[in-house]
Amino acid sequence: MESENQTDVAEFLLLGFSENPELQLLLGMFLTMYLVTVLGNLLIVLAVNSDSHLHTPMYFFLSNLSFSDICFSTTTVPKMLVNIQTQSKSISYTGCLTQICFFLVFACLENCLLAAMAYDRYVAICHPLWYTVIMNPRLCGLLILFSLVISIMNALLHSLMVLRLSFCTDLEIPQFFCELPQVLKLACSDTLFNNILLYFMTSILGAGTFLGIIFSYLKIVSSLLKMPSTGGMHKAFSTCGSHLSVVSLFYGTGFGVYLNSAATLSSRKSAVASLMHTMVTPMLNPFIYSLRNKEMMGTLRKLISKISSFH
Repeated sequence: MESENQTDVAEFLLLGFSENPELQLLLGMFLTMYLVTVLGNLLIVLAVNSDSHLHTPMYFFLSNLSFSDICFSTTTVPKMLVNIQTQSKSISYTGCLTQICFFLVFACLENCLLAAMAYDRYVAICHPLWYTVIMNPRLCGLLILFSLVISIMNALLHSLMVLRLSFCTDLEIPQFFCELPQVLKLACSDTLFNNILLYFMTSILGAGTFLGIIFSYLKIVSSLLKMPSTGGMHKAFSTCGSHLSVVSLFYGTGFGVYLNSAATLSSRKSAVASLMHTMVTPMLNPFIYSLRNKEMMGTLRKLISKISSFH
């Protein structure tokens, strides 16, 4: 009976920015960053779908990455903004579990999409004559479908494992959202299996995709070094620049979050690191891809002028 009472949790408390009231003054900046994230990524999706010149595997994956970025930010940021505005710290048990599930789906999907984009660049540079044969629409669609199925299954598995846990008092999470490792620390019941599952799946899906990206770029660099023309080498490598920047940003801030949460007990430092990962990275991705890409810039200008003409 005691276990049943403990499991009946009403809410968790998110302490992310509550320790520092002055951060509430930054509400306008956080809201602006979120709106820029949504608008910027939405423009990328619309640009890719509206221009037939951008109907290639690279841009197909980019539009899916942009959609994933919108969802990734939307999972955590609106709740954070509401809590700062209302000066509330609470999130319901159901809301917390839902947030964990969706956060895991889109974090994993982002991993898989970045790996698929690395594979696309590898085929384009190392096997250019076979590119259209290998990266056909069917394979691209299957890669997206496989990524989504894996992401959903991973998230549901972790979420169902959290459902079996019982929680006691002092349900304070040193974050602005429900982060799975932090929630597991609050459980009264044994979380050994949860932690083993977490480390196992993170190793396979996180480290596995990251190593896949590194392997792809080692092959790309090896292929570029064999090119006789430096002009061809520069042109080929410039197509990878945007993807490398996004990968560095995503994994760099991701590692920063987990190293920071392991090394410090400060909810402010942990929250700022997570903010970089969940809000700043998705906000910068559209700028990285559009500013470094003449085709994308041209299409975005046409799209914005079309939208402006309606008003």
